[in-house]
Amino acid sequence: MLQAGDKAPAFKAADQNGTMHALKDYKGKKVVVYFYPQDSTPTCTKEACNLRDNYALLSERGISVLGVSPDDEKSHQKFATKQGLPFTLLADADLKMAHAFGVWAWKKFMGREYWGILRTTFLIDEKGKIAHVIEKVNSGDHAQQILQTWGLAE
Repeated sequence: MLQAGDKAPAFKAADQNGTMHALKDYKGKKVVVYFYPQDSTPTCTKEACNLRDNYALLSERGISVLGVSPDDEKSHQKFATKQGLPFTLLADADLKMAHAFGVWAWKKFMGREYWGILRTTFLIDEKGKIAHVIEKVNSGDHAQQILQTWGLAE
């Protein structure tokens, strides 16, 4: 997995509306790239809704939010519409972003082992470097966790 100080991997992926996004589009901005396992699951919904509810505050601090999962554009569109998400969800069905960021890994849950996304958030600075990595995501208070980690909390 990438660490603070590493250059963020260049990426290009479609969002829930089919619009392409690349890291270079965010040069000069703070960017949160948060990886989550699956649209419309309880914990992923809790995390997305916390970011939605605090989106204005994040935006005021100059932070762009990009959610990434292996779901396709159609699934993202349904999830974003149902939950009223104001930020971008990137489709990573080919797992290129997950592999580049090092979050596709062997997981264990309730005695079952499988490959999946490690819920991880990368805070990328204006120069495209990873400023912080949040590996222990607090889904219910993720926006505040991001602001505190970046030193932007009130």
